[in-house]
Amino acid sequence: MVPISLPARDIPPPATISAKAQAALAEGAVTPGPIWPPADDLEAWRTAVAESRAMWEAVSAPILAAARASVQTRPIGGVTCHVATPTELAKGDEGRVYLFLHGGAFVFGDGAYAKMQGALQADRLGVTTISVDYRTPPEHPFPAAPRDCLEVYRALIESTSPARIVVGGSSAGGNLAASMVLMALAEGLPAPAGVVLLTPEVDLTESGDSFRTNALLDTSLKGPMPDANAVYAAGHDLTDPYLSPLYGDFAGFPPTLVQTGTRDLFLSNSVLMHRKLRQAGVEAELHCWEAMPHAGFGPFGSGDSPENREIDDEVLRFIRRVT
Repeated sequence: MVPISLPARDIPPPATISAKAQAALAEGAVTPGPIWPPADDLEAWRTAVAESRAMWEAVSAPILAAARASVQTRPIGGVTCHVATPTELAKGDEGRVYLFLHGGAFVFGDGAYAKMQGALQADRLGVTTISVDYRTPPEHPFPAAPRDCLEVYRALIESTSPARIVVGGSSAGGNLAASMVLMALAEGLPAPAGVVLLTPEVDLTESGDSFRTNALLDTSLKGPMPDANAVYAAGHDLTDPYLSPLYGDFAGFPPTLVQTGTRDLFLSNSVLMHRKLRQAGVEAELHCWEAMPHAGFGPFGSGDSPENREIDDEVLRFIRRVT
């Protein structure tokens, strides 16, 4: 194979996106990307996890204090969950449930971050959101996370019709949303009404084209994350469909919304996943935003740009349509 060699060049934020999105790209361009410890240095990962937890405790406190939704932390199916209930529900939204699985490279995001994400999703969408605080590595590698999510879903459908539940997640959470539904179908459980995959990491082999073409162009992730994937996989074959759902069998999978951006490192994941779903006869939508990096414009898709708000609008429209 002959590679294509590209000359060095500067790529500014395009004029085709909002001013706030342009500012987010410019800021991200000078912000260092994450530095992952070596996969075999579990002590360094424990230190990184502790530092991340402390950081999110501080960041999430004012966000949770300002949230309109009320958040109750309680176990569901033996797993810690954060149930975020909007102060007001629009007519028809009563009884709808968004089962949300947070991102964080499979390793980070438990505790305060998961709670904050539940409140943010409920505030943005106006739908009752259950954010699953699934177990994470190094102490709890695969398959702990998807099994936790499955147990929450199993318990939830005892009191809530699956036809009123949409399972969604961002980044690593998008992986878990897809893998958990594959697990549920394999165990004979009824499928949820729909699945939302936001810039999902559905292929831990990271073999897609955009892992090279969008490296450094993505101002959020900057580059592939093989060490984080290896810590999560803990020696399992990366093509296991519960680790990399892109390799799964999607017969009987529910309607799915997939979201990405043209500068997203995971763009190929979303494109390939959409095609895989369509080839299996699944009703699937692919939404791709101009110049958007991983997880939207700004920190954790904060909703400050019109483009981020458009994502929320599309997710809510999808939830209402399928439930």
